[in-house]
Amino acid sequence: MPYIFNEDNIREIRESNDIVDIISQHIALKRTGSNFVGLCPFHNEKTPSFSVSPSKQMYHCFGCGAGGDVIAFIMEYSKLDFVEALKLLAERANIVLDEKGTNVNTKKEKEKNMLYSLNKEAARYYFNNLTKDKTALKYLYDRGIQDKTIRTYGLGYSNNSWDDIYTFLKSKGYSEIDIEKAGLIIKHRDGNRYYDRFRGRVMFPIIDVRGRIIGFGGRVVRDGQPKYLNSPDTTVFSKGYNLYGLNIAKKYSRDKILLVEGYMDVISLYQYGINYCVASLGTALTLNQSKLLKRYSNDIYICYDSDNAGLSAADRALDVLREENINAKVILLPTGKDPDDFIKENGRERFENLFKDSYNYLDFKINFYRKKYDLNTVEGKVSFTTDISSMLKNIKSPIELDAYVKKVSQETNISVDAIKEEINHNRDSYVNSVIKDKYINVNYRNNNKYNILPVKYNLESGHLMAEKKLLYFIINDKNIYNHIKDRFRPEDFLNHVYRRAADITYELYNSGEKINSEKIAIHFEGEELEKLKEVFNLKLDFDEEEKFKAVEDYIKKIYYYELKIKKNDIKEQIAEIQNNKARIKGDVEKLIKQLCMEIIEIDKELKLQQ
Repeated sequence: MPYIFNEDNIREIRESNDIVDIISQHIALKRTGSNFVGLCPFHNEKTPSFSVSPSKQMYHCFGCGAGGDVIAFIMEYSKLDFVEALKLLAERANIVLDEKGTNVNTKKEKEKNMLYSLNKEAARYYFNNLTKDKTALKYLYDRGIQDKTIRTYGLGYSNNSWDDIYTFLKSKGYSEIDIEKAGLIIKHRDGNRYYDRFRGRVMFPIIDVRGRIIGFGGRVVRDGQPKYLNSPDTTVFSKGYNLYGLNIAKKYSRDKILLVEGYMDVISLYQYGINYCVASLGTALTLNQSKLLKRYSNDIYICYDSDNAGLSAADRALDVLREENINAKVILLPTGKDPDDFIKENGRERFENLFKDSYNYLDFKINFYRKKYDLNTVEGKVSFTTDISSMLKNIKSPIELDAYVKKVSQETNISVDAIKEEINHNRDSYVNSVIKDKYINVNYRNNNKYNILPVKYNLESGHLMAEKKLLYFIINDKNIYNHIKDRFRPEDFLNHVYRRAADITYELYNSGEKINSEKIAIHFEGEELEKLKEVFNLKLDFDEEEKFKAVEDYIKKIYYYELKIKKNDIKEQIAEIQNNKARIKGDVEKLIKQLCMEIIEIDKELKLQQ
């Protein structure tokens, strides 16, 4: 059910937020006659063409044509939808938003608002603590962090005590359950007491694009492990959906955003005027984070540490950003340096010069795989050429393709013709492969924030039960997860609810967190949550040996069904080719024969699975 708002309520919100006040918080305005003018925030210009009318409560840019009321400005400037912009302005004016017929869960909304308030109290407390702890302040000063920057990012310190934040928040009227829901305390294994999650750490509040504190990161000051610790996922915070520093970066840059690895990289670069920096939150960049980045810029520069781990992370980030059609490039730092080190040693100008020498997707991949393989061996050359050719198949420009083919040929001494043949082979394989989107309902995409799509076919009841039971064991038994994680991935689930739940579970395991049903359930609602509860409520009683045997049977059943789908898909491809022979270039009979051979191979596998 969509949001429906009272028109009088919308008018009250609009009239209570003066457009000049709102816009002047984001750009400098100068009065000229009865209006105000300034540089347009929506396109680059040197002469002001952006006009704001106090009498009409409207804005208009004579350069790019942007215009509208205060709600339209917030939507465009902050990249919010209508509902988000309306809520932000209502909060600012202390107006209760009259929502009718909405699908908002009131209880959940109340919990979110409670957590925002609780986190704000905690952040203030941590900030005040920092001024009293000389060791923590010295750590920041030694890293070159100035008082002004500490205030800008709201840095703080969690006292090295087992119950400091617990005691403080209790004194503010919050319950143990509230503080635990915020992820700031952990229940002791004896079940009778709690202790602070963050102890003896410099605290980095994590703030969303609407300025709300949703979680924290903590960096140990004295000896201790782990070095960095983040809030667990809560009702208001999910690591894979947020970026550190975006609340500040979005104010300063419209043409590019710099993606770095850590909190200190963001803060240090900000001090040198690189104020368009963000960092992923202790995890590899996710598709949802790339979607968030795209709201603010389509040009993303990746600048990770120059060690092997950093290069591998940049390689993965490029692939994720490419999925969103983002123009992504990689800045390579000298060996052994991170952005924080480099800018301190070389200054802003030299750092910004690195943008000119950044690597686009293919240039980085060639450079990365060149180091990955030994090009002095035949095996290394073949692996390098095969990997790069699979990427070159997507290039549409013949001139660009020719340039890259020659580049690979020079690297490997493999002939241009052989490389082109490999590229064409990759294209054929791609066309004949099973396209998973063929099994999915495209209409589901609009309402699925995880972009994990449901299967179009009606799944057999036996297959569904196998997926349900397998997911149950993955959630409830880390030994099972470790046993299958490298050969059975979340995307191997065909049911979209189970696939999404598995994706969240794998991420929780990878981050070292303990798994429970609540941490997974908070990401679901409605029918999907009911479907997931069926998994949580299963009662499976196996001894250890039987459990592992059962899991293998479930995986076997799932693969069996996937093979049947693949077989049906190939049959459809054959029928399509036969109906369109006249329009297909190349040896049609040979192509059909290849597909028939694939069916024979699948039939062999199906017999083995029975």
